[in-house]
Amino acid sequence: MTTMGRNAARWIAAGLLSSLATLAMAAEVAGVKIDDDATVANQKLVLNGAGIRTRLVFKVYVAALYLTQKKSDTKDILALSGAKRVGVTMLREVSSDELGQALITGIRKNSTPEETRRFGLQLLAMGDIFGKIPKLKKGETFSVDWIPNSGTVVVVDGKPVADPIPDEAFYNAILKIWLGDEPADAGLKPAMLGVKPG
Repeated sequence: MTTMGRNAARWIAAGLLSSLATLAMAAEVAGVKIDDDATVANQKLVLNGAGIRTRLVFKVYVAALYLTQKKSDTKDILALSGAKRVGVTMLREVSSDELGQALITGIRKNSTPEETRRFGLQLLAMGDIFGKIPKLKKGETFSVDWIPNSGTVVVVDGKPVADPIPDEAFYNAILKIWLGDEPADAGLKPAMLGVKPG
């Protein structure tokens, strides 16, 4: 190989290493490794986006959205068929009661009064689920999955906590906690939508 050929090979290798480093950085949020894909109900999902939920000045958790295909608009995500997942990794300890109440409040803020009334039984079921978990510690994970023809399943550290909660509209109401008109965190919403700031 000529000197020019060797130099070109070095530049290509350096470029590849740089690209890999960029990918590695993109797959980590607040020190939490974010998987590029997930499997829900035997369906492979791709990472749509991930970001940090902050409250006041405290980092509470990292949330990642997984879909069958990437979408950057809330309406498109709600209309998308197939399995879905919101994966959460705690950055600080939070009581399950506090977290459950925050999720229920987020649903109510992003649903009409009629929808909230319709979701009465599902909201009770969601409250019961988080009532079974005393607290979520820093580093612990949970996900809220949509399984087609089954329902919403809450999984804590890899184990389902309760039976599926039916009604896809209810799962979409859960998604709107983060992606709705009044999201839990205005900075987290675009991150989960995969929209670059600015």
